[in-house]
Amino acid sequence: MKTTLAFLLVISMSSYVAHAQNYTLSGYIQDTETGEKLIGANIYNKANLKGTTSNAYGFFSLTVPQGEYDFIFSYVGYNAEERKIDLQKSVQLNIELQATLELDEVEIKADRLEQAVESTQMSTINLSVKTIKQIPALFGEVDIIKAIQLLPGVQSGTEGASGLYVRGGGPDQNLILLDGTPVYNASHLFGFFSVFNVDAINNVKLIKGGFPARYGGRLSSVLDISLKEGNSKKFQGTGSIGLISSKLTLEGPIIKDKTSFIVSARRTYLDYLIQPILRAAEGDEYTSQGYFFYDLNAKINHKISDKDHLYLSVYTGEDKFYRKQSPYTYLYDGDLFTEQSSNSLGWGNITSALRWNHQYNSKLFSNASLTYSNYDFGVKSSMESYVESGGVTTNELNSLSFVSGIEDFAGKIDFDYIPQSNHFIRFGANFINHTFKPGASVFKMKNLEVGDIDTTMGEQNIHADEFSLYVEDDWAISTRIKANIGLHYSGFLVNEKYYQSLQPRISARYLLNETWSVKASYAKMEQYIHLLTNNNIGLPTDLWVPATDKIMPQKSHQGAIGITKTFTDMYRLSIEGYYKTMDNLIEYKDGASFMGMETDWEDKVESGKGWSYGGELFFEKRLGKLTGFVGYTLSWTNRQFESINEGKVFPYKYDRRHDVSVVLSGPLNDKWDFSVSWVYGTGTAHTLATERYFGNSGGYGSTGIFDSGRVSYAFDPGAYPFTGEIQHMDGRNSVRAADYHRLDVSVNKTTETKWGESTWTLGVYNAYNRKNPFYYYIGWDSRGNRALRRVSLFPMIPSVTWSFKF
Repeated sequence: MKTTLAFLLVISMSSYVAHAQNYTLSGYIQDTETGEKLIGANIYNKANLKGTTSNAYGFFSLTVPQGEYDFIFSYVGYNAEERKIDLQKSVQLNIELQATLELDEVEIKADRLEQAVESTQMSTINLSVKTIKQIPALFGEVDIIKAIQLLPGVQSGTEGASGLYVRGGGPDQNLILLDGTPVYNASHLFGFFSVFNVDAINNVKLIKGGFPARYGGRLSSVLDISLKEGNSKKFQGTGSIGLISSKLTLEGPIIKDKTSFIVSARRTYLDYLIQPILRAAEGDEYTSQGYFFYDLNAKINHKISDKDHLYLSVYTGEDKFYRKQSPYTYLYDGDLFTEQSSNSLGWGNITSALRWNHQYNSKLFSNASLTYSNYDFGVKSSMESYVESGGVTTNELNSLSFVSGIEDFAGKIDFDYIPQSNHFIRFGANFINHTFKPGASVFKMKNLEVGDIDTTMGEQNIHADEFSLYVEDDWAISTRIKANIGLHYSGFLVNEKYYQSLQPRISARYLLNETWSVKASYAKMEQYIHLLTNNNIGLPTDLWVPATDKIMPQKSHQGAIGITKTFTDMYRLSIEGYYKTMDNLIEYKDGASFMGMETDWEDKVESGKGWSYGGELFFEKRLGKLTGFVGYTLSWTNRQFESINEGKVFPYKYDRRHDVSVVLSGPLNDKWDFSVSWVYGTGTAHTLATERYFGNSGGYGSTGIFDSGRVSYAFDPGAYPFTGEIQHMDGRNSVRAADYHRLDVSVNKTTETKWGESTWTLGVYNAYNRKNPFYYYIGWDSRGNRALRRVSLFPMIPSVTWSFKF
């Protein structure tokens, strides 16, 4: 690894010396109104169309021969700027771009050239915050994950859920980063909403394949989310009030153009709205029960100098169900007893990141980070009682709780080195200290006669260390050929067992002409953590566990090939085919669950393999009054485990043959605009009984056969009472649910006010009231026959939201 890194640096330095008359234009690109850094902005030499893009912190570097040039600086949604610069020496120049709704010819051309000249990355989609906000949402709650689910190659799982299933992978195979810090549980309300408050977000990027070497640790995708830095020019705020939650974001300068902050908070208020109704229904004004979730983002950005920037960001969020019953009092044997029970279920994340950017010179940039991430899940049930006897009151408390989670401390350093315009070299290192908490039950008792008891049962915490090194070069080999070539090395130490992996990565592009290109990629990935999931909706009871001496790390190989095409400077078409294999996947054995204490979690799981292949189409209109995209996925995803389904291959639960999404938005007039989205997906796979046997003291009961969605039974009264039931399955996930489709619509009315801007949003989720399947069960029909019944979750749901800016 060291030899490879040294070789790349020597080649780059030698090339630099050979072109001694070259000079470098470098600096930062930012929004002129807010000072927010622009990620992925384009910088081009107008004469030969050679250029570069700004990195994740707005920094750019472009080296050209000595002389006078016209440079173009552009970013989608902003006015492009053209500067004439005479490079008789290296120049440091910071550029500010003005946001606009009317896109000029220079910007449109530059944006088209970015696709044709710069990008080697395939299987990657950037979603702007503006696009995400325009997509109609459940209950009017704008959601990043729901927007990502509309993209080709990404599936949502069940109705309303916010899980990500990318190219046949599971929810644990997605590396979700918030300001560079992993988020282990990205959902609220059992997966119906994500934890990300879009008002605090600056940039969203999804990578499904062809992973650059700087990413590692997951098999299927990277979702890289960057928080805003905070307005460094002036104080401003945004907020909204909806049906189930409200949010408020404040940002502004602490020291103008030097230090800025942003604070964003969101909370639901269902518990306050529903609690009076529940109390009235139960006739009990003292019982307290409800559910809520909240999110809080905060970030401070400080400019130490033109070459040094410091960032501190924090996120915390929590979900909580709770019920505290009113005290129950009764007399027994002359003593007065008072008892009160309480139950709670909660889970939440805490992440934080301290980052330092440093520009060593016009060609070398670094970012050093210290990060912390913690995810906890807990269930608690308790009973407290008071006994009044002979004027003396005694207290007794019994409680049982279950806790699990994962905690990370990490350090990382990344370098960007741009020796020439045809090389963009990145290298760095990462270290993570993991603490896995697979699950433990805690029993506590406070009793005067027995004494105090505090006992913990279950799994012990597992400590592990993970580290990685990487190097990659985005290399323009010729005018037509460009490739990103990299190498990622990782290691994992757990319980004196050491795993290591060398992972080559390559993504290449060949230009057929100015508007057509062919791309191909290959990536080997290794993942040292697993998620024990119940194969149902994304419940927080899913447990994070490490690879051990018994459980091997997950591995994958993925290859992809595709074409891209731009039309009339406003449209983009991408078609890709992929094939991915996955090894050492785990699933619970039949009948096993996270609550069992009789065996270790390692003995509750099966290891197996999976594979996925298919094609994806993405057609996008990014510019103009009417914008939107169409996505289509054709895919096959299978699994195979030695002791599951008799060792036979079976379809993955979220194997869906066809997925279609259409999203359109645009203005109706100067105050009103609209957005509409339609989705269609082939039904997911389910496991259902095809025959049932009921027995009574060794006798025979009735049997039935599942046929075309129905189970019919002839009942024998002599078989009652049933004392047992045996189900026969023809195969795991052998039954398909009904197809899923849904139309969502929203309209916005925006008006200018004395204090800022006001927007009313009216939306309809599931506009034609499609009864999409949430789950199935075998019940009874109106004629007394056993039948396959479908449960739907969300009917047509209207929503109204008021948003404001000041």
